[in-house]
Amino acid sequence: MRLPVCATLLAVSFCCALVFRSEMTPAHAAEAQWKLVWSDEFNGVDGSPPDLAKWTYDTGGGGWGNKELESYTSRLENVQQRGGNLVITAIKEPYTGLDTIARPYSSARITTKGQFLQAYGRFEARMQLPLGKGIWPAFWLLGNDIDSVRWPGAGEIDVMENIGEAGRIYSTLHGPGYSGAKGISAPYDLPSGETVNGGFHTYAVEWAPGSIRFYLDDKLIVERTPKNLPVGTRWVYDHPFFMILNVAVGGGWPGYPDETTTFPQRMLVDYVRVYSRVRG
Repeated sequence: MRLPVCATLLAVSFCCALVFRSEMTPAHAAEAQWKLVWSDEFNGVDGSPPDLAKWTYDTGGGGWGNKELESYTSRLENVQQRGGNLVITAIKEPYTGLDTIARPYSSARITTKGQFLQAYGRFEARMQLPLGKGIWPAFWLLGNDIDSVRWPGAGEIDVMENIGEAGRIYSTLHGPGYSGAKGISAPYDLPSGETVNGGFHTYAVEWAPGSIRFYLDDKLIVERTPKNLPVGTRWVYDHPFFMILNVAVGGGWPGYPDETTTFPQRMLVDYVRVYSRVRG
């Protein structure tokens, strides 16, 4: 972006502050001051892969603990930058990956594991979701100690999941003693006339010690604290997490595609941004 020439250093500072505030801070910045610490705007050349300095691929077709039907790949057919967006595409096709597991669908799942992680702050993504029976897009966070303590001990923060409902998304916490079907979940219905696939919406979580707030388009969905946990269970959201974007096909929760489900299915991601809170 080219900034206008200002007559004084004060004017330059003022102009720059306005640009940063309007483009790089949440709409409710008056309530909390945030500093952008990481972002991907997905403005790469059309047909290029995600920035591998920021993202890595999860690949394979083992069901991912959810009885999913897709094989995740690193192919451009399944994940690429195009038109200023990241495009994750689920395709109906027979596909066998390097794991030799044959699947009837392909898709993609990318993660910042090993590239970027953070404890606390605001994590947000502006996305237009795919929609169909058995289509399961998600934006979520996993604890960085997942390889040592395993799931769900590392903790999982599902900023957004959709299971084929045009006007509803889910925000969920999974931890030891409250995972899977026992996850602490909150459905949220979009305003009348709006749909997850009809346009872009901003899905976010604001995370602080002892508190996680979920948002859609800066409207508070729910706040979770240790008081919301089942008796005898632990709050495991006090260490760094990494981010994941994916489109699953099928699974025990969303069910499976049928004759009403069209393919390909595409999730468009305008940006992903992470902020830290500025202490006053």
